[in-house]
Amino acid sequence: MASSNLRSRANFTANNQHDSPKLSTERSSSASKLNADEDEGPSRPSVLDILRVLAGLILLSITLSYFITGNSITWGYRPAFTRPARIKAWLRGPLNLTDTQLSLYNGTDRNLPILLAVNGTIYDVSAAPHYYGPGGMYGFFSGRDATRAFVTGCFDTDLNGDLRGVEEMFMSEDLSSDGEFTREEKRERKLRKERERRLAKKQVEETVRGWERMFDGGKDWNYFKIGKVWRGEGSGWEGWGEVKELCEKARAGRPGRTAEEVA
Repeated sequence: MASSNLRSRANFTANNQHDSPKLSTERSSSASKLNADEDEGPSRPSVLDILRVLAGLILLSITLSYFITGNSITWGYRPAFTRPARIKAWLRGPLNLTDTQLSLYNGTDRNLPILLAVNGTIYDVSAAPHYYGPGGMYGFFSGRDATRAFVTGCFDTDLNGDLRGVEEMFMSEDLSSDGEFTREEKRERKLRKERERRLAKKQVEETVRGWERMFDGGKDWNYFKIGKVWRGEGSGWEGWGEVKELCEKARAGRPGRTAEEVA
């Protein structure tokens, strides 16, 4: 009996000694994993987490937009792809017309869009027939290139695209008498005139660009560019003719300059 107990204890001790390296290895492995997890720090957000956050922000923006504006989920902005006329024009491609052809798109034919041109570029303004259609406040702009009138403000005489000489409305009018000037004074007057003309032409360009921005989307994207006025060979265009004088309204708005200011 005693010898049997001794053999059992010996076997138990041997088994423990045999298993101890395995237990030590498992404990070391667990400790290593724990240390590695601690070194990595907090886990990074997954793609799904990011998508959830973005979806929540979009939903919040839509909800606030609707309650604040009362009728829009995009804060009053209407992308171009939500406008059927714009999509149709994009699919059709650029529409290049002569001045004669453009005159047909003045709103009198309801089967045609209402078009106007600024500096040779054609824009669709069909979204505002109450302004640009027949009887509208600005109906005289439709069916033509009236760039000169957009700059001078003379809607009765300048409904054409001829910008030659328009820069003079931004140039000082010489109010001095026709007295004698020295050679140096004449040179100074000439240089000043050239400098003023360059600046005045830039003002004309900026004014035209402002109208172009308005009709090519502008604030509400109601209008959009649709093509170009074709004035090449075979178009029937004979030019603008002689350079026109400034209209009365444009002349009246010119700044004055005295002889003392020239000197």
